[in-house]
Amino acid sequence: MAKLYFKYGAMGSSKTANALMCRFNYIDKHYNVLLWKSSIDTRFENGGKAMVTSRIGLSAPCTKFGTETDLTELYAKQKTTEEKDVIIVDECQFLTPKQVEELKLLSHNLPVICYGLLTNFKTELFAGSKRLVELADSIQEIKSVCRCGRKATVNARFVNGKIATSGAEIEIGADEKYEGMCYWCYQEKLKEN
Repeated sequence: MAKLYFKYGAMGSSKTANALMCRFNYIDKHYNVLLWKSSIDTRFENGGKAMVTSRIGLSAPCTKFGTETDLTELYAKQKTTEEKDVIIVDECQFLTPKQVEELKLLSHNLPVICYGLLTNFKTELFAGSKRLVELADSIQEIKSVCRCGRKATVNARFVNGKIATSGAEIEIGADEKYEGMCYWCYQEKLKEN
């Protein structure tokens, strides 16, 4: 159904795996799937080809876009004549508010499904995620657990074994830098700083 979807979760919640499974489902139903991700995410290049890759080993080629890219123009370049397209965006927290508005316009005629983080390592909303919360027709949390068993909601960044509380909002990494934690374990770790 033509809507703007936002599916978010903490680090390690299988957002990318979900995006790639969603892609497979649409391809299986003969849709033309446009898989996009921000050029801010520099991980998982395959011989210079941009890839969306999950930690469990699923991957697919994608189109990267910059913060200055007009997503309605990008879609116009990639649009098929079949009129049976779907856009899937991974790492959507890196979208600009303007790009989210462009995706909302595109969602009038086709499904646009965005996967990403809600908040940064300081527990503050990313600008793209904030705008998605404001405009999405459907918002769904992809749940994951903290090591204590509670729901992970915080994307804790670690530097030299300690939780970071300052620094650049965007620092690309995965398990080597970040851990999805519940708020209470996060607070306990902050006390160790």
